[in-house]
Amino acid sequence: MQMLESWLKSYVGQAHVWWIEIIVIVFSALVLGYVANRIILKLEERANRSKTVWDDAFIEAFRRPAVWFIWIVGVNLAAIIGSRRTGSDWQQILVPANKVVVVFLVALFLVQLIKRAERNLVHPEYMAEPLDETTVQAVGKLLRATVIISAVLICMQVFGYSISGVIAFGGVGGLAVGFAAKDLLANFFGAIMIYLDRPFAVGDWVRSPDREIEGTVEDIGWRLTRIRTFDKRPLYVPNSVFNQVSLENPSRMLNRRIFETVGIRYCDVAALPSIVAEVKAMLENHEEIDQQQTLIVNFNKFASSSLDFFVYTFTRTVNWVHYHQVKQDVLFRVAGIIESHGAEVAFPTSTVHLPDTINLANPELPGGNGRNSDKNEGSRTQ
Repeated sequence: MQMLESWLKSYVGQAHVWWIEIIVIVFSALVLGYVANRIILKLEERANRSKTVWDDAFIEAFRRPAVWFIWIVGVNLAAIIGSRRTGSDWQQILVPANKVVVVFLVALFLVQLIKRAERNLVHPEYMAEPLDETTVQAVGKLLRATVIISAVLICMQVFGYSISGVIAFGGVGGLAVGFAAKDLLANFFGAIMIYLDRPFAVGDWVRSPDREIEGTVEDIGWRLTRIRTFDKRPLYVPNSVFNQVSLENPSRMLNRRIFETVGIRYCDVAALPSIVAEVKAMLENHEEIDQQQTLIVNFNKFASSSLDFFVYTFTRTVNWVHYHQVKQDVLFRVAGIIESHGAEVAFPTSTVHLPDTINLANPELPGGNGRNSDKNEGSRTQ
């Protein structure tokens, strides 16, 4: 800076040197920031072509803080020169401000690195055995919170505030805050219990028989869990709710059940034993039916209009769409077996029995019958 000042004094004089110094410093900071950004982008492109993913994470997290550091330090240096020349007291503020900027940029680097590490740990392209997304998110949020809180405490120490006093105040005021924010704390500890007990994870299908809660888990936050319902609406559930309700997790089912009742006509009773036996044999040889689970096909009930037998079995798949395809195939095969025996699936019917002694009235003569009609015709003929 002294060499720059000496060179500028010989051309522009003493009065305007510091203005030119400020312009040169700011311009140099902008140029250096741009050059550093281009260099880091080139390194990032080269790192993307390598097999290692952690160098990508480090360079990506480092790029923005590095460029911001050059720009902010350049602007602060120009501001310090201006405050010296004008005799301002801003220099007393700018010096600790530079330290705060450094702390902020280091915290930004760590937060970006943690986010990229989360993505690497759960992505199947980056990890041979990806970690559980819910656990990774929980640890990542805890680490980011730790970095941010530490950065705030360091910044307070830089400006002369006592951290011990803040900690003491937090201990004394913790009780009052706890009473005032009991719902918030309940949701926070509810999130911790979800992370520890793991009743569900991101991507699971959950359903509560106690509440109208059903859908796919998209995010588990510290206060709310976001669930996407099957009609694609977001449902935000406070975490404390999961400590009070029963919850089903169909995503962790081992099998899906087929339980159907089929009825045939009463006049097909002779074919019923063969139909039941053939349906059971069909299920025992079906490639999509799990033979290690319960399989029952039995005549069950004399219904009002049918002879009912039921089918009780489990599919190998738990996928919702594939399960319905398997169930459809099973029902078509059952219908084919019934038809092959000359029987039919029953439906509600009514039978009317008429005594043989009832004579129907002649429609041509109101109130008459066939005998009176013959007499009348005979008399007319005579």
